[in-house]
Amino acid sequence: MDFSYPKAEKLKSKSLIDLLFSEGKSVSKYPLRLVYVACDFEEDVPLKMGVSVSKKYFKKAVDRNYFKRVLRECYRLNKSQLIDALDKKYCFMFFYQTSDKLSYQEIEQKTKQLFEKFSKTISEEK
Repeated sequence: MDFSYPKAEKLKSKSLIDLLFSEGKSVSKYPLRLVYVACDFEEDVPLKMGVSVSKKYFKKAVDRNYFKRVLRECYRLNKSQLIDALDKKYCFMFFYQTSDKLSYQEIEQKTKQLFEKFSKTISEEK
């Protein structure tokens, strides 16, 4: 089991991000939201993922960066759950959408629930 988050998995392409927001679908598990779209990219990875924490909820960059690190860590440790459900390449954007400062354990639990919900959604779309 690979618990890494290599550079190839990071969602950086402006065109892919635009595609994500124009055609993407969404799955939520309060306070997390996952926007996803099936897309083709050259890298040999099953998915590309980015994180976002709104300035609306956390004015200080220190707080936003902390929650982005937590979201990336939760993704890194639980991505095998996502990869098992995928049959094609996907782009994801992972959002933290509340001003509540949840603990790492609570965020990780919500991440697992969100990934389960996403897996069910993907299997129903087939």
